Amino acid sequence: MKIVIAPDKFKNSLTGLEFCEIVEKEILTKNSNIEVVKLPLADGGDGTIEVVNFYLQGKVVEVTVNNPFFKPVKASYLYSENSKTAFIEMAEASGVKLLDKTEFDCLNATTFGTGEMIADAINKGAKTIILGIGGSATNDCGIGMAAALGYKFLDENNNVVKPIGANLSKIKSINASAIHKEISNVNFKIACDVTNPLHGKNGAAYVYGAQKGASENDIILLNKGLEDFAEILKDVFIIDVQSVKGAGAAGGMGIASKLFLNGSLEPGIQLIKNLANFDEKIKNADWIITGEGKLDNQTLSGKTIQGVLESAKIQNIKVASFCGKIELSKNELKEIGIVYGKDIISNSKNLDDAMNNSSTYLKILAKNFVKLLD
Repeated sequence: MKIVIAPDKFKNSLTGLEFCEIVEKEILTKNSNIEVVKLPLADGGDGTIEVVNFYLQGKVVEVTVNNPFFKPVKASYLYSENSKTAFIEMAEASGVKLLDKTEFDCLNATTFGTGEMIADAINKGAKTIILGIGGSATNDCGIGMAAALGYKFLDENNNVVKPIGANLSKIKSINASAIHKEISNVNFKIACDVTNPLHGKNGAAYVYGAQKGASENDIILLNKGLEDFAEILKDVFIIDVQSVKGAGAAGGMGIASKLFLNGSLEPGIQLIKNLANFDEKIKNADWIITGEGKLDNQTLSGKTIQGVLESAKIQNIKVASFCGKIELSKNELKEIGIVYGKDIISNSKNLDDAMNNSSTYLKILAKNFVKLLD
């Protein structure tokens, strides 16, 4: 018998790797002849870096770069010398996690530090760069990132524009004569799970600006900037920017990484599955055990479990799900392809107990499941 363990994390409770270790131990205690394959997953959100390194086996590189307001900050990324692959999270240099809430101001924030991290990885020899663009504090359409890689954004007098969201409407031309010479030799893969267009009511400024500190007037200004800059991008790259799904991700970093880096925008879970060689490693499995903190109606919107179910369906593999909380009925679970689903909250006294003792309750779920394998 072959069982694959492929969970996401339980936020603030269990990592995906811890889940794998706990469930594997219970399975092998019951029957040491079962083949267990551990494939922890993530969808590009918090905790992704740990999962990525499970497969990359890289080293953490620390570099001093500019934070969203051009102040020095230490940021880290993963780099594997063997595969020449880097994993960079833009939040390390350009994220809200670096700021106090009172400092949020995406009108004047930049992605310059993210570009510096990319340049550092390229200089180390990276040939593949996976870029996670969640958690940004910015709305500069990636001009900061591009500027750090040598692009120049010029105003009507051919002066260089400071790369912040407030200045997008000032840009009249783009000079690419001094860009990093190795950019074209790097394969950029962008973890992007949103489909927002660049501008408009569903665009970067209107949907995400307020939570990054933008006032109503700021949002109007930023949206106009994105509209104006989209026209420049259209002329330079011959592309209808507004038709690109995910262009508005991370304050326009979606379209920026596509055009300035020639990157491909892919769902985070798909990138991690590819990195794990997931579809190959699950071949001939009898079960896949997956899980995440909460299984609800949002699960099929680009989450980890959706990615597992898609692969399992193609190969006709049964799926079991151990979650913190399941908000779907047995029939609903069956409809989406989960044969066996149990949650921790049903075994615990309350939410605090479930969160604090999740490893203990996960062992119980695994033990009960293993009994069915006889």
